Amino acid sequence: MSLISIQAPGAVVMIRPHCFHPNPETAADNAFQRCDAGHDNDERAGIASAAHDEVTNAAAALEAAGVRTHVFDDYGESQTPDSVFPNNWLSTHAGGHVALYPMHCANRRRERRTDVVEMLKANYRVQDVIDYSGLEYDGVFLEGTGAMVLDHVARVAYTARSRRADPVALERFCTHFNFEPMCFDTSDDAGHAVYHTNVMMSVATEFVLIGLDLIHDHARRAGIHRRLLESGRTVIALDHSQVSNFAGNALELSGTDGRVLALSERAAASLTREQRSLIERSARLLPLPVPTIEMAGGSVRCMLAGIHLARR
Repeated sequence: MSLISIQAPGAVVMIRPHCFHPNPETAADNAFQRCDAGHDNDERAGIASAAHDEVTNAAAALEAAGVRTHVFDDYGESQTPDSVFPNNWLSTHAGGHVALYPMHCANRRRERRTDVVEMLKANYRVQDVIDYSGLEYDGVFLEGTGAMVLDHVARVAYTARSRRADPVALERFCTHFNFEPMCFDTSDDAGHAVYHTNVMMSVATEFVLIGLDLIHDHARRAGIHRRLLESGRTVIALDHSQVSNFAGNALELSGTDGRVLALSERAAASLTREQRSLIERSARLLPLPVPTIEMAGGSVRCMLAGIHLARR
């Protein structure tokens, strides 16, 4: 398997919501989220419609770039306002492995879908499905590739400590999938811990986007920086403002004409000219307009569950 396919998948799963709204159950520890309290029914319907269209348009843009995109609709019967973010409950791995994760908020546990797993089995070579969701009964959570940012080449799971990234579940995952856990504490300008690692960090084939200044322990920050440099990648440091604009919430993908970096228009606009130049040495920027979905505290990377499986 080539380096491109290891780190930059050529296919993704997306969920198109029909009843999207910011999730009140996740607001307590998600500083990126905007509450929709006070919206009347018409305003909420408009928000849901806009989110539906944003996913439709994003999927079309990914397909146009040559990324195979599997879109599933969520009609809201299970009351899953955050279903647009499937990477938190699902990940896939080279060798035919699929993982399902324990979710912190009760209404997010209903996002797991057997039809998505069955589609993967039908279209890709799946050897096993490792289901960690039973850890929810013990109050142990690990929200997938939101909680972890995976270096599939060096086999490192970078993880910001939070109640959505329990060390017990992380250790189990890393043992099963042969990753080394690298954990660190974070805080933003207001002193809040980052709720998901993937809002401050993205590992691509030849570069890393990371909000290093959010790692408040200087020695640990230096250690993470050194480890990233040892992987041979260019480290692109993001400031607090860029992180708050979702510049770290990006995913490198393999398209027809090479690699692309999928991120939101808001995120792309926050990058400096020098940062864009460093990225574009190895991946074309693919900005996607998702302002409505970003109200829920996640952005483009959260919307994409990468498929690291061989096709049948």
